[in-house]
Amino acid sequence: MLISKIKTMWLTCLTLGFAVSLIIYPKAALTASLRGLDLWWEVVFPSLLPFFITAELLIGFGVVHGLGALSERFMRPLFNVPGSGGFVWVMGMASGYPSGAKWTADLRKKGQISQIEAERLISFTNASSPLFLFGAVAVGFFHNASLGVILAIAHYGGNFIVGIAMRFYKRKEESPIRDQTYPTFREAFMTMHQSRLDDGRSIGKLMGDAVSRSVDTLLMVGGFIMLFSVLTELLKRTGILPALSPLFHMIGLPESFPIPLMAGMLEMTTGIGAVTQTHESLLAQLMLVSFILGFHGFSIQAQIASIIAETDIRFKPYALSRLTHGAIATLMIAFLYIYVYSPSEKADSLPIWNPTEQLTIPLLEFFHHYGPPITIVMIMFTMFVKWQSDRNKPNEDENDHYEHIS
Repeated sequence: MLISKIKTMWLTCLTLGFAVSLIIYPKAALTASLRGLDLWWEVVFPSLLPFFITAELLIGFGVVHGLGALSERFMRPLFNVPGSGGFVWVMGMASGYPSGAKWTADLRKKGQISQIEAERLISFTNASSPLFLFGAVAVGFFHNASLGVILAIAHYGGNFIVGIAMRFYKRKEESPIRDQTYPTFREAFMTMHQSRLDDGRSIGKLMGDAVSRSVDTLLMVGGFIMLFSVLTELLKRTGILPALSPLFHMIGLPESFPIPLMAGMLEMTTGIGAVTQTHESLLAQLMLVSFILGFHGFSIQAQIASIIAETDIRFKPYALSRLTHGAIATLMIAFLYIYVYSPSEKADSLPIWNPTEQLTIPLLEFFHHYGPPITIVMIMFTMFVKWQSDRNKPNEDENDHYEHIS
């Protein structure tokens, strides 16, 4: 009881402190909020929306269940999760966070995976998208697309190692070993067909639901991005972040890294940008950036916590896996930089491999010009779909009432 009261008092003080800071620094808060809004409606929303809608349709049409049956033969031995986790893993890497958490939660709600399997799956299916790694980090911050290659290898490789390690998570608490026979292509197709029939929604209804659910999730994501952007700026203005710097000096962190690290632990993009503006060596910058990418930042962790709050998936395994991923990715980037990234080509003007430069730059330019109108149109479309749905509900209720009377 005492602990609960202390927690209430602590949370109240934090909230009041945040409110007072907003009053004292209104201009800084507005600037930070607009910066988060720009990131969300120019890049995050238009880049993630197609993945979210496609995933919803694939789940509704039963494709995920069919592919899951085929993926069982390698997802179970590697990560000790059902085959449907293969879809979450691949799509999570392609689209970026918090996609993996969203689809893991959906599978759990539908009873396709157990609680322990969901906690394993969520620990390694949330990652930065290739667009962010190559376009924003390598090209935008480091001005060298070739660095995106080693960053991607360290980031996705670290996630893979975390997934392998999590296969042993709570093995003793699981049910007895399942039958190891794997379905054929015909059986997988029948699974997909039956799943579509069980869903029962028409194509129009399914598409409307896919857009509405995707937009709702992305609106929540945008709120968290703006909130943590403001929080990071206020912590700088109030002097709290600089005051904590000596704690990081004690563990041997370079003098210019504590504030960027703390900023990155709050909001990833802000922290990465601050790291690349320091005068430390390129290797030191890459190692810290790799850790921040693996840790995800509390902004993304809060998004994921919000998504899984409606399920029985526990947050603690995911949080511990973020620290593990950050540490592994940091070691991997050091190894790759020293032994793979040629010393004679470490200058920014001499990239060793540039496979995505012709792709990421046009994509970023496209999102910069067309991202905001896409975001506005899709939000308005979702509002229209929900309005139509609310209009039809009274008629449906009246029909149900008449059927009940008859």
